[in-house]
Amino acid sequence: MYDGRRRPLRLFILLVVVICSLFNLVSSAHAEDNGSGKLVYVIPIENEVEKGLEAFLSRTTEEAVEEGADHIIFEIDTPGGAVDAAEQIGELLQNLELETTSFIVNRALSAGSYIALNTDNIYMKPQATMGASGVINQDGTAADKKAQSAWLSAMRSAAESKGRDPLYAAAMADPSIDLPEYAAEEGKYLTLGPSSAKEVGYSNGTAEDRTEVLEALGLDNATVVEKELTISEQLARFITNPVIVPILLSIASIGLVVELFSPGFGIPGIMGVLALILFFFGHVVAGLAGMEAVILLILGVGLIIAELFLPGGIAGLIGVAAIIGSLVMSGQDIGHMAMSISIALIVTIIAAVILFKTMGGDKGFFRRMVLTDQTSSELGYVSYENRLELIGLEGRTLTPLRPSGSALFGDERLDVVSEGGFIEKDRKVRVVKVEGVRIVVREV
Repeated sequence: MYDGRRRPLRLFILLVVVICSLFNLVSSAHAEDNGSGKLVYVIPIENEVEKGLEAFLSRTTEEAVEEGADHIIFEIDTPGGAVDAAEQIGELLQNLELETTSFIVNRALSAGSYIALNTDNIYMKPQATMGASGVINQDGTAADKKAQSAWLSAMRSAAESKGRDPLYAAAMADPSIDLPEYAAEEGKYLTLGPSSAKEVGYSNGTAEDRTEVLEALGLDNATVVEKELTISEQLARFITNPVIVPILLSIASIGLVVELFSPGFGIPGIMGVLALILFFFGHVVAGLAGMEAVILLILGVGLIIAELFLPGGIAGLIGVAAIIGSLVMSGQDIGHMAMSISIALIVTIIAAVILFKTMGGDKGFFRRMVLTDQTSSELGYVSYENRLELIGLEGRTLTPLRPSGSALFGDERLDVVSEGGFIEKDRKVRVVKVEGVRIVVREV
């Protein structure tokens, strides 16, 4: 029998169930909007842009992709660096399928601004700057027109690829583009602050810290993974610095040169070998040197060692050429590597002259390291008694001389050599010459 009094109760329960379901849906949607369940990788881009940084970014972005990250935030603070390394990093970022964001915490100048332009979003701290992207040679002068044109095109393309106006990217790399409303001084490379960058569409907003960036991206509840340089990567970035390379090569060459004048193998040789090992270790980790360069180095060292036992000097010359070739192959730029080797050679020559001229002698520093004693006859050193009194003595051969053999002179048996050809046994001979241990006889 139907009870009409229970109908309102059932309707109430159904209403409660519907409201709870709607509440759960809203909560889930809100959690999704806040990035709950998403994975964000935070990767620093600090100090100079070079091949070591490229290797680090390649490793960490690959790891982010493999771990299924939804977003990568690059925290940038760099004065710039090598153009070729920046272009490789830009290509790496363009090939990433997940969304990327640059958070400029201080500076993104020169190559740093190019890297930022290759990401989907850009956020800046209130004091941050980006721009000033002209191509400068290592001596501080402007690069040639060909290099400037290629870099200008790369800056434009990076901006256009992410929907930004390429005019401002071009002004960052070309001081002839006049934008008086944004340029601090006419004829200078464009540098943008947070407000001007946002006004021209280069910045998505200003943020005090990473938390605000995550909130702006809707990722404030996401799982954040911070990546750092490993010890080997830090060492590689330091070693591959263009300033450090000639210093390392100079230490290696000076140490090995000093070792050549020292008895045994001591501290200078160890320093030289360690400098070479550090050079190749850093360049291998940075991806600049391959196994072919290491094999060429080992071959060169082997040839130089072989030169100690082989006459002629050819093996040593080939060994030196092989080592220089391995150094050139390991450099990120042939011109820079050639310059570094030249600097190392000049420094080594100057240092060797100074050290051995001013610190040598009886009271110099190298008196304990360099072997200066000579075994001359004037100092009383005699390698063998020169028996000149034997000249003119006559004796008899005990063995055939072919041309060497033995002969008896009185009661003394001596090893002798004939002046000419074969002399039979039991023939009379006379000593005609004595040269150290060599006694020359002639048949009478």
